[in-house]
Amino acid sequence: MMRIGVLISGGGTNLQALIDGIESGYIPGEIAVVISNRSTAYGLERARMHGIPAKCILKKDYNNDQAFNAAILETLKEHNVELVVLAGYLSILSPDVVKAYPNRIINIHPSLIPAFCGKGYYGQKVHRAVLEYGVKVTGATVHFVDEGTDTGPIILQQPVMVKDDDDINSLAQRVLEVEHQLLCRAVKLFIEGRITVRGRKVSINE
Repeated sequence: MMRIGVLISGGGTNLQALIDGIESGYIPGEIAVVISNRSTAYGLERARMHGIPAKCILKKDYNNDQAFNAAILETLKEHNVELVVLAGYLSILSPDVVKAYPNRIINIHPSLIPAFCGKGYYGQKVHRAVLEYGVKVTGATVHFVDEGTDTGPIILQQPVMVKDDDDINSLAQRVLEVEHQLLCRAVKLFIEGRITVRGRKVSINE
Protein backbone atom coordinates (compact mmCIF):
# COMPACT_ATOMS: atom_id res chain seq x y z
CA MET A 1 0.00 0.00 0.00
CA MET A 2 1.47 3.32 -1.05
CA ARG A 3 1.84 5.73 1.87
CA ILE A 4 0.31 9.17 1.28
CA GLY A 5 1.00 12.40 3.14
CA VAL A 6 -1.76 14.99 2.89
CA LEU A 7 -1.16 18.71 3.51
CA ILE A 8 -4.14 20.90 4.39
CA SER A 9 -4.99 24.38 5.62
CA GLY A 10 -8.75 24.30 6.16
CA GLY A 11 -11.86 22.17 6.43
CA GLY A 12 -10.38 19.20 4.62
CA THR A 13 -13.22 18.23 2.29
CA ASN A 14 -10.71 17.03 -0.32
CA LEU A 15 -8.98 15.09 2.47
CA GLN A 16 -12.35 13.54 3.33
CA ALA A 17 -12.85 12.57 -0.31
CA LEU A 18 -9.48 10.77 -0.21
CA ILE A 19 -10.35 9.04 3.07
CA ASP A 20 -13.68 7.90 1.60
CA GLY A 21 -11.93 6.73 -1.58
CA ILE A 22 -9.47 4.66 0.41
CA GLU A 23 -12.07 3.20 2.78
CA SER A 24 -14.28 2.20 -0.16
CA GLY A 25 -11.36 0.42 -1.85
CA TYR A 26 -11.28 2.81 -4.83
CA ILE A 27 -7.84 4.16 -3.93
CA PRO A 28 -5.30 1.38 -3.21
CA GLY A 29 -3.26 3.36 -0.70
CA GLU A 30 -3.21 4.61 2.87
CA ILE A 31 -2.86 8.06 4.40
CA ALA A 32 0.22 7.91 6.62
CA VAL A 33 -0.01 11.45 8.01
CA VAL A 34 -1.99 14.67 7.68
CA ILE A 35 -0.13 17.94 8.17
CA SER A 36 -1.75 21.36 8.59
CA ASN A 37 -0.18 24.82 8.71
CA ARG A 38 -3.21 26.10 10.64
CA SER A 39 -4.12 24.91 14.13
CA THR A 40 -7.82 25.59 13.54
CA ALA A 41 -8.05 23.43 10.39
CA TYR A 42 -10.99 21.04 10.78
CA GLY A 43 -9.15 18.61 8.50
CA LEU A 44 -6.96 17.70 11.52
CA GLU A 45 -10.07 16.49 13.32
CA ARG A 46 -11.22 14.56 10.24
CA ALA A 47 -7.90 12.73 10.25
CA ARG A 48 -8.07 11.90 13.95
CA MET A 49 -11.63 10.59 13.61
CA HIS A 50 -10.29 8.06 11.11
CA GLY A 51 -7.25 7.09 13.18
CA ILE A 52 -4.80 8.95 10.92
CA PRO A 53 -1.78 10.66 12.54
CA ALA A 54 -2.32 14.43 12.35
CA LYS A 55 0.24 17.13 13.02
CA CYS A 56 0.08 20.92 13.02
CA ILE A 57 3.27 22.65 11.85
CA LEU A 58 3.02 26.43 12.23
CA LYS A 59 5.28 28.86 10.36
CA LYS A 60 5.39 31.19 13.37
CA ASP A 61 7.18 28.50 15.39
CA TYR A 62 10.21 28.62 13.09
CA ASN A 63 12.81 31.28 12.40
CA ASN A 64 12.33 31.23 8.62
CA ASP A 65 10.61 29.49 5.71
CA GLN A 66 13.51 27.10 5.27
CA ALA A 67 13.23 25.79 8.83
CA PHE A 68 9.43 25.58 8.52
CA ASN A 69 9.62 23.53 5.33
CA ALA A 70 12.40 21.38 6.79
CA ALA A 71 10.01 20.41 9.59
CA ILE A 72 7.37 19.42 7.03
CA LEU A 73 9.89 17.35 5.08
CA GLU A 74 11.14 15.67 8.25
CA THR A 75 7.58 14.72 9.20
CA LEU A 76 6.91 13.27 5.74
CA LYS A 77 10.11 11.23 5.95
CA GLU A 78 9.32 10.05 9.48
CA HIS A 79 6.06 8.56 8.20
CA ASN A 80 7.72 7.01 5.11
CA VAL A 81 5.51 9.04 2.77
CA GLU A 82 5.81 8.09 -0.91
CA LEU A 83 3.22 10.47 -2.40
CA VAL A 84 2.39 13.97 -1.15
CA VAL A 85 -1.06 15.43 -1.82
CA LEU A 86 -1.79 19.13 -1.34
CA ALA A 87 -5.49 19.21 -0.53
CA GLY A 88 -6.28 22.89 -0.03
CA TYR A 89 -2.83 23.68 1.35
CA LEU A 90 -2.42 27.46 1.25
CA SER A 91 1.35 27.76 1.45
CA ILE A 92 4.18 27.36 -1.04
CA LEU A 93 6.49 24.39 -0.54
CA SER A 94 10.20 25.15 -0.59
CA PRO A 95 12.46 23.84 -3.39
CA ASP A 96 13.97 21.38 -0.89
CA VAL A 97 10.61 19.68 -0.37
CA VAL A 98 9.82 19.66 -4.10
CA LYS A 99 13.23 18.18 -4.94
CA ALA A 100 12.74 15.45 -2.33
CA TYR A 101 9.56 14.31 -4.11
CA PRO A 102 10.06 14.90 -7.86
CA ASN A 103 6.73 14.30 -9.66
CA ARG A 104 5.46 12.86 -6.38
CA ILE A 105 3.60 15.92 -5.13
CA ILE A 106 0.05 16.42 -6.44
CA ASN A 107 -1.98 19.61 -6.05
CA ILE A 108 -5.63 20.39 -6.71
CA HIS A 109 -6.50 23.86 -8.02
CA PRO A 110 -10.03 25.27 -8.49
CA SER A 111 -9.69 26.54 -12.06
CA LEU A 112 -8.58 25.37 -15.48
CA ILE A 113 -4.84 26.11 -15.35
CA PRO A 114 -3.27 28.25 -16.80
CA ALA A 115 -6.31 30.49 -16.23
CA PHE A 116 -6.84 32.04 -12.79
CA CYS A 117 -3.79 30.49 -11.17
CA GLY A 118 -0.41 31.47 -9.76
CA LYS A 119 0.46 33.83 -6.94
CA GLY A 120 -2.59 35.20 -5.13
CA TYR A 121 -5.09 32.82 -6.74
CA TYR A 122 -6.38 30.48 -4.05
CA GLY A 123 -9.67 29.58 -2.40
CA GLN A 124 -12.54 32.00 -2.89
CA LYS A 125 -10.25 34.48 -4.67
CA VAL A 126 -10.20 32.18 -7.70
CA HIS A 127 -13.99 32.02 -7.99
CA ARG A 128 -14.35 35.77 -7.44
CA ALA A 129 -11.89 36.41 -10.29
CA VAL A 130 -13.73 33.96 -12.55
CA LEU A 131 -17.07 35.72 -11.97
CA GLU A 132 -15.60 39.21 -12.33
CA TYR A 133 -13.93 38.31 -15.63
CA GLY A 134 -17.14 36.88 -17.01
CA VAL A 135 -15.81 33.61 -18.39
CA LYS A 136 -18.37 30.97 -19.32
CA VAL A 137 -16.31 27.95 -18.26
CA THR A 138 -14.12 27.26 -15.23
CA GLY A 139 -13.24 23.96 -13.62
CA ALA A 140 -10.61 22.11 -11.61
CA THR A 141 -7.07 20.94 -12.32
CA VAL A 142 -4.87 18.31 -10.70
CA HIS A 143 -1.19 18.84 -11.42
CA PHE A 144 2.25 17.85 -10.25
CA VAL A 145 4.04 20.44 -8.12
CA ASP A 146 7.27 21.97 -9.33
CA GLU A 147 9.19 24.94 -7.96
CA GLY A 148 6.78 27.45 -9.46
CA THR A 149 3.24 28.31 -8.37
CA ASP A 150 0.62 26.19 -10.20
CA THR A 151 3.12 25.60 -13.02
CA GLY A 152 3.76 21.85 -12.84
CA PRO A 153 2.65 19.26 -15.43
CA ILE A 154 -1.13 18.86 -15.62
CA ILE A 155 -2.52 15.42 -14.79
CA LEU A 156 -6.29 15.87 -15.08
CA GLN A 157 -8.72 18.70 -15.80
CA GLN A 158 -12.50 18.93 -15.86
CA PRO A 159 -14.63 21.92 -16.87
CA VAL A 160 -17.50 23.42 -14.89
CA MET A 161 -19.96 25.73 -16.63
CA VAL A 162 -20.48 29.16 -15.07
CA LYS A 163 -24.18 29.99 -14.68
CA ASP A 164 -25.62 33.48 -15.13
CA ASP A 165 -26.93 33.51 -11.56
CA ASP A 166 -23.81 32.06 -9.92
CA ASP A 167 -22.28 33.74 -6.92
CA ILE A 168 -18.95 32.80 -5.34
CA ASN A 169 -20.50 30.20 -3.03
CA SER A 170 -22.63 28.43 -5.63
CA LEU A 171 -19.76 28.27 -8.11
CA ALA A 172 -17.30 27.13 -5.46
CA GLN A 173 -19.61 24.29 -4.42
CA ARG A 174 -19.94 22.90 -7.94
CA VAL A 175 -16.20 23.18 -8.57
CA LEU A 176 -15.50 21.48 -5.22
CA GLU A 177 -17.58 18.45 -6.21
CA VAL A 178 -15.41 18.10 -9.32
CA GLU A 179 -12.25 18.60 -7.25
CA HIS A 180 -13.17 15.61 -5.08
CA GLN A 181 -13.63 13.34 -8.08
CA LEU A 182 -10.51 14.50 -9.94
CA LEU A 183 -8.20 14.31 -6.92
CA CYS A 184 -9.28 10.79 -6.04
CA ARG A 185 -8.89 9.65 -9.65
CA ALA A 186 -5.43 11.21 -9.95
CA VAL A 187 -4.22 9.56 -6.75
CA LYS A 188 -5.62 6.22 -7.88
CA LEU A 189 -3.90 6.53 -11.29
CA PHE A 190 -0.61 7.48 -9.66
CA ILE A 191 -0.62 4.57 -7.23
CA GLU A 192 -1.52 2.15 -10.01
CA GLY A 193 1.46 3.37 -12.04
CA ARG A 194 -0.71 4.59 -14.89
CA ILE A 195 0.78 8.09 -15.17
CA THR A 196 3.73 8.83 -17.44
CA VAL A 197 5.44 12.25 -17.39
CA ARG A 198 7.52 13.48 -20.33
CA GLY A 199 8.56 17.08 -19.80
CA ARG A 200 5.35 19.06 -19.40
CA LYS A 201 3.13 16.35 -20.89
CA VAL A 202 1.36 13.75 -18.77
CA SER A 203 -0.04 10.60 -20.36
CA ILE A 204 -2.66 8.40 -18.70
CA ASN A 205 -2.33 4.70 -19.43
CA GLU A 206 -5.90 3.44 -19.43
